[in-house]
Amino acid sequence: MSTPDPSRIDIDSQPGHAIRRLHQISVGIFLQEVGETGVTPVQYAALQTVANQPGIDQRTLARAIALDASTTGGVVDRLETRGWLLRRTSPSDRRARELELTLSGQQALREVVPAMLRAQEQILAPLSEDERREFMRMLARLVTENNALSRAPSEAAVR
Repeated sequence: MSTPDPSRIDIDSQPGHAIRRLHQISVGIFLQEVGETGVTPVQYAALQTVANQPGIDQRTLARAIALDASTTGGVVDRLETRGWLLRRTSPSDRRARELELTLSGQQALREVVPAMLRAQEQILAPLSEDERREFMRMLARLVTENNALSRAPSEAAVR
């Protein structure tokens, strides 16, 4: 099989390019909706995951939201600085840091959720209800089946 002529490749027909563009659009819509709160999509994922699993340790959080440990540490640092997360040493493993939302963090999450939901709705707005279900089904399959190829595989994607 010969290598195609690079000048004949249409970048807009490449799935990786389309996914990158959709990610850019998704982040833009999210940031527009959350406005002044300054919460990023990754910070939202961390807050929501900690809210769903109070006491989760930082390493497990990293795997749950598919980030490397150092990036997760930075996210946690910023959320802790804002007074939204409390990080404490695990009583069962002194190396582990358990995370919990503060009252301020719970309030911030309650304020961000409606904006996050509006963003999700806007992202999917061009699709019918049936198309949305099919898109999400196919997207979940691509994420799950390619999870091991990620730089930071998610435990959640292995479901």
